[in-house]
Amino acid sequence: MFQLFDYSLAYQTIGFVFLVAFFVGMAKTGVHGISLLAVPLLAVIFGGKASSGLMLPMLVVADLFAVKYYHRHANWSYLVKLFPSAIVGVLIGTWLGNIVDDEIFRVIMSVIIFVSLGIMLWMEKADKKSVPDYLWFAILMGLVGGVSTMIGNLAGPIMGLYLLSMRLPKNEYIGTAAWFFLVINVFKVPFHIYSWQSIDSNSLLLNLISLPFIAIGAVCGVYIVKRIPDRQYRWFVIGMTAIAAILMNI
Repeated sequence: MFQLFDYSLAYQTIGFVFLVAFFVGMAKTGVHGISLLAVPLLAVIFGGKASSGLMLPMLVVADLFAVKYYHRHANWSYLVKLFPSAIVGVLIGTWLGNIVDDEIFRVIMSVIIFVSLGIMLWMEKADKKSVPDYLWFAILMGLVGGVSTMIGNLAGPIMGLYLLSMRLPKNEYIGTAAWFFLVINVFKVPFHIYSWQSIDSNSLLLNLISLPFIAIGAVCGVYIVKRIPDRQYRWFVIGMTAIAAILMNI
């Protein structure tokens, strides 16, 4: 048994936490979708809201790795369209998080992920002229992304849907997503601390000992992405989203 302040965790549980940290690092440097495999795992161990707070500092650290490596590739013209509605979405998510239980949330997010996957597949077949590069589409994606990232750190498919719809090249896709999530995840921290009280000294210490695994995951993510051509990378993101959608319903 591993004792950490108020946590008394089996070594197997600690191993799962480290695995989650590794997945988070990989996800933020390009292996998008794999972090969704970690969300249900952490929720089973710590519960929905607590797991969301525990994962958030891991995400912020991994976001810093991603921004450090891909910051030059960000497309800010898309980011400025997303941020205002995403902030509103975080505020709505904070309120919803206090009235929606884990089971209802799981069903809602499963539906969102499956719908996102369906639209991703449709966009691959659609003519480029049909890409919805409109302000209303960015506002909608930002709002839904803000709500889902606050409740369960599950905005990856939403941003994947939006950025893939914009037909961004691989590195530009990763760099733009990296900046979006860094800004929004840092914005979420005070709400987790003061409203949900899901981040405290215990969870932060557990985050601290997970840092090496986030770093290893980030390096592995960069290595993997470098070896995937742009076209195959788009299908890789879609495939990982599909796997996550299936696992959310197991």
